[in-house]
Amino acid sequence: MSRSKKKSSLLSKIVVTIILLVLIAGSIAAYKIYEIMFKPNVKLGDKQTAYVCVPTGATFDDVINILNKDKFIIDPNTFKWLAEIKKYPEKVKPGRYQLTANMNNNELINLLRSGKQKPVKLVFNNIRTKEQFAGRIADQIEADSLSIINILNNNSFLEKYNFTSQNVMVMFIPNTYEIYWNTSAVKFFDRMNHEYIKFWNKERIDKAASVGLTAVEVSILASIVQSETTKKDEMSRIAGAYINRLNKGMLLQADPTVVYAWGDFSIRRLLKKHLEIDSPFNTYKYSGLPPGPITISEASTIDKVLNYEKHDYIFFCAREDLSGYHAFAKTLAEHSANARKYQRALDKLNIK
Repeated sequence: MSRSKKKSSLLSKIVVTIILLVLIAGSIAAYKIYEIMFKPNVKLGDKQTAYVCVPTGATFDDVINILNKDKFIIDPNTFKWLAEIKKYPEKVKPGRYQLTANMNNNELINLLRSGKQKPVKLVFNNIRTKEQFAGRIADQIEADSLSIINILNNNSFLEKYNFTSQNVMVMFIPNTYEIYWNTSAVKFFDRMNHEYIKFWNKERIDKAASVGLTAVEVSILASIVQSETTKKDEMSRIAGAYINRLNKGMLLQADPTVVYAWGDFSIRRLLKKHLEIDSPFNTYKYSGLPPGPITISEASTIDKVLNYEKHDYIFFCAREDLSGYHAFAKTLAEHSANARKYQRALDKLNIK
């Protein structure tokens, strides 16, 4: 073989070798990229799903810290590398995102930058005070309790909903609401007002008018009824007794309003000193309904008031059997006899 042919053959071998090496290197690189993109990189322990909350205004570094803190990703470096390639740092969107076990980086990044968050199932009930309510809501959405309290006490802001800081709590109807986690305090109030308007349809408004009360007054009365009894089958009867008092111009003399005025919900037995508190919520001193609700009323309780039982009872007190039910009376003498029985039952149990 001539020298030139040998040289050409050697050169060809070198070229082929280089090409093979490039192909091998490319294959290795491609496989590495494939692994980075599609190899499972989300671990949730023994759970199949978990949630990550990205706050409003969060940066890419914040997201990395959140994921690392909860140890959701196996290899943060590969996540970060691919996120930067896919320009996620420029597209961070707040929200609550549902992660699934064994998600890969590509799926996770696509989810986070899509903004397709999983709504929160917002629930609140058994609420007595604004502070309790604000805390309960802040535990479920991004808005903090202080921002919620500030709105609850801001008469100027509440004017647009036709509420005041005293009666605004009637706007909240307990239910399960789907709402995005990153909802602001203002947007939360807008949503709840929308739900309130939807609840108070024409049928309910007409019923309230037939009772001689506004929607707000019905909710306030419902809060008293709900505080009087947990027995749903006697709520409409208690509502009827209170409506009879209102129609006669009598003091409501509702014990739960006095407890609310004191702010001490551990009080089990009202004494004379309790009745002396000077508060618009003391219905032993001030006539008519109090200026606001003493608890957030359930929708079912509001309907019990709207469909109150028509009867002649004026008085009622807890039964002596301490069953939670009440003994009703048409006259003060009958009521006094019932009350004495109940007081003796409390004395036997040394309830002060």
